[in-house]
Amino acid sequence: MTTQPMKRIVVKVGSSLVTNNGDGLDRAAIERWAEQVAVLLQAGHQLLMVSSGAIAEGMQRLTWHERPTAIHQLQAAAAVGQMGLVQMYESCFAHFNLQSAQVLLTNADLDHPERRANAKATLDTLLGLGVVPVINENDTVVTDEIKFGDNDHLAALVVNLIHADLLIILTDQGGLFTADPRQDQAATLVTEASAGDPSLEKMAGGVGSAISKGGMLTKILAAKTAAQTGASTVIASGHEPQVLNQIVAGLPIGTLIKAAAG
Repeated sequence: MTTQPMKRIVVKVGSSLVTNNGDGLDRAAIERWAEQVAVLLQAGHQLLMVSSGAIAEGMQRLTWHERPTAIHQLQAAAAVGQMGLVQMYESCFAHFNLQSAQVLLTNADLDHPERRANAKATLDTLLGLGVVPVINENDTVVTDEIKFGDNDHLAALVVNLIHADLLIILTDQGGLFTADPRQDQAATLVTEASAGDPSLEKMAGGVGSAISKGGMLTKILAAKTAAQTGASTVIASGHEPQVLNQIVAGLPIGTLIKAAAG
């Protein structure tokens, strides 16, 4: 697996990873990613995080064991959980002398020309200052968005917005498999594919866990969206040691979904 030289990278991490499958925010995991981000910034890259986890953290703080279905309950959980999520990222990045910033976005923000331009200008400024933006969907005000996606679609839209070179989606799976490896022992890892290949969507299928509402299909669709502005996507396990550094170095980790050349 090879990737082209890159500068601007969007890293998306899902709820199951951030909250250790709903047990509470996983400081050790977030610190590992922060350490890798610090190394990549030193190497001249610009990195932006898109992090799920607010609803899952709110559920844990509110001692809810099942994800609610009522929109206002989900929004309440997000409001509670966002407090801890931001504090955790700030603390972990500060441990490596990095400044971070919270940015809350919705699809509506990115659809509205003036708000889209303002969001882009803010993110460009933060990246130029060496600050790591931590983006989450503004779950306290959206409705449809929090029903699906676990921020995969938002991450792809951010890639398009800032013309990032690479989208890295970290998940609890090793990448895209020919079938669900949790149910089919014969499933094999797809190491490389082309964005928009319809066979990928057929392979992906299914939804996420009780904690996250994403799934491999939303990640494949996110890769398709990211490719619209020329970005390739890597889907890989967030548990893999030095996963971000390995991906940027072009090592064969997870599934590389290439944007069409040209």
